[in-house]
Amino acid sequence: MKRLLVMVFVLCMMFSTTVTAVDDYNWIEGGQPVDLGGIATVDLDPEFVFLDGENTKRMSQDYGETVTGLEVGSIFPMDENATWRVYFDYEESGHIKNAKKEKIDAKALLKSYKEGTEEANKERQPGDRFYVKDWDIKPFFEDETYNLTWSILLEDENKETFLNYNTRILTREGNISIVLITDPQNRDAHRKLLEEKILSKFKVNDGKRYEDFDKSTDKVSEYGLSALILGGAGLAVAKKAGLLATILVFGKKFGVIIVAAIAGLWGLIRKKKKDNQASEQDDSINQQK
Repeated sequence: MKRLLVMVFVLCMMFSTTVTAVDDYNWIEGGQPVDLGGIATVDLDPEFVFLDGENTKRMSQDYGETVTGLEVGSIFPMDENATWRVYFDYEESGHIKNAKKEKIDAKALLKSYKEGTEEANKERQPGDRFYVKDWDIKPFFEDETYNLTWSILLEDENKETFLNYNTRILTREGNISIVLITDPQNRDAHRKLLEEKILSKFKVNDGKRYEDFDKSTDKVSEYGLSALILGGAGLAVAKKAGLLATILVFGKKFGVIIVAAIAGLWGLIRKKKKDNQASEQDDSINQQK
């Protein structure tokens, strides 16, 4: 009970902080293209709103979430009842050559994640521990789009399951990370939404695409797809990579809880804008009279 009260207090404090700061975020409304750090663009659906990299960092910090320093944007639903969001990061880690030929050992990667999680749990207090159960979606690479996709199913000590659906789009000198924060119950619907309303309108800028690689000038990555799944460290340091990945996943775990507050705040802002528009229309009608 004490832990629950502390959690509620923390969430209330974070909610209060964001209420005072939410108007300071540079929200971009849907129905127009948005820029992702000069690397890519998304034709933003009218039902969504967008924050650029700097605003995404500020919002994450306000909510006490992990900041990677690589953020280039984030997308949220206009629907205040929706509990998903999408993060975009860009890492200029070098061009991954021969990605189509690499074989991904899903079994070895899962073992690495589990071992890393067990190591992390040794330093966590009871109630804070969680476990990698299995692949939700095993890693796979799409040759035509240069997309690497996977999803890991995790479970906390109360048997509550959660997951982050990951996509990495390879580019000329790095990769764009796209993380969908959702839950197992809504994963299929939210994945469909991601594919149909975001990825279908996503475009890597000309000159930045994977096929634009120039071997005479461009940096080549020291690791491949498997290490990218583990966070860039590689199988040789599986426990360390697993620990890092675990920390990042845990940092996003509360995303489903927190995003409800953010979406609700946006709903209030949207209502406020509608009220202002209605007030302006009334003033205009009164002036005409």
